[in-house]
Amino acid sequence: MTSDNLDNLSYLKFLLSIEGIGPQKILTIVSKFNSIESFVESSWTNLNSIDGINHVLSKRLIESKSNYQRIKDETEKEIEDLSKLKARFMTYWDEDYPVLLKEIFYPPILLYLLGSIDTLKKNTIAIVGTRMPTSYGKYQAESMARELALNNIVVVSGLARGIDSIAHNSALKSGGKTIAVIGSGIDVIYPPENKNLFNKIIEQGLIISEYPLGTKPDAQNFPKRNRIISGVSLGTLIVETRLNGGAMQTAAYAIDQNREIYAIPGNINSKQSEGPNSLIQRGEAKLVLSVDDILDELINKLDVKKNKKNVEQNLMLNLFEEKIIAVLNEEPKHIDEISKLTSLSVSDCLVNLLILEFKGIVKQLPGKVFSLD
Repeated sequence: MTSDNLDNLSYLKFLLSIEGIGPQKILTIVSKFNSIESFVESSWTNLNSIDGINHVLSKRLIESKSNYQRIKDETEKEIEDLSKLKARFMTYWDEDYPVLLKEIFYPPILLYLLGSIDTLKKNTIAIVGTRMPTSYGKYQAESMARELALNNIVVVSGLARGIDSIAHNSALKSGGKTIAVIGSGIDVIYPPENKNLFNKIIEQGLIISEYPLGTKPDAQNFPKRNRIISGVSLGTLIVETRLNGGAMQTAAYAIDQNREIYAIPGNINSKQSEGPNSLIQRGEAKLVLSVDDILDELINKLDVKKNKKNVEQNLMLNLFEEKIIAVLNEEPKHIDEISKLTSLSVSDCLVNLLILEFKGIVKQLPGKVFSLD
């Protein structure tokens, strides 16, 4: 990194360290000054002439100048640490900064990236949901992520337990790409059990964070992180979430960003389906019954070609198989209960359950109990 680049990055981090100066103010500052450095070195009078910079903030900035050299030293050390991780910075003004992300309110001014930056140049759909999904939710997240990946759509999520992890894993297993937007530094893996998944994403996708190295996954980081998940995505699919779940925050951001919202309908008696059902009911989300509902919309808006062979192959179910999947959409069930709920004989159920096992949709548990895989 050149001396000029180090100075620019250091001045940017210096501004971000000052209470009351966020992305919007920095963008305003840059539009009025030739450089961030010229702003920082401005007089009290010039500082107060900028919209949103009052005398209190001007005083705070001038008094903080003594911290600049320390921040510059820390920035230089962080650049070295990023190099060891094979990671990098990206600022709002870089050529490869995501166009979609520039369009949102309060775009992150500084990003930390680990993995392939080219992943950001592809068509993207976010899949988010609860950390405690039902069997139905797990199946839907896995199926949707798989079909999107087979159609060359990058799956974006937040690396959280539950739906997020399932979506990332399914995209990777299908040979696709995925982006994880995290609420900690890119050198802090959370949750810790996702270490292997984290490393696979680096190989086949991208890890994004707006937090400096070493940042712990504090609770307040995740709502802010959610605006980036929807911000880098053409649309967001809500699988399962309660009304107060984090996925509903992501949906709210997507609505504010004028992005598409998709939702998987669920059992009206299931708490996990409260969120998507309410979005559909209010007309804020498009009801999704298959990946075609998403792909058809993308085809109309973008140069997206549907991989019909893969989609049809994975969705080709007979009437009996559909009945069985419908009754397994909540929790694992015994063969006798499946037979009763589907009005099929036990032998017919077993035959179709075996076929569904071959298709990777159903798995058998001990005691002739079956669940969605």
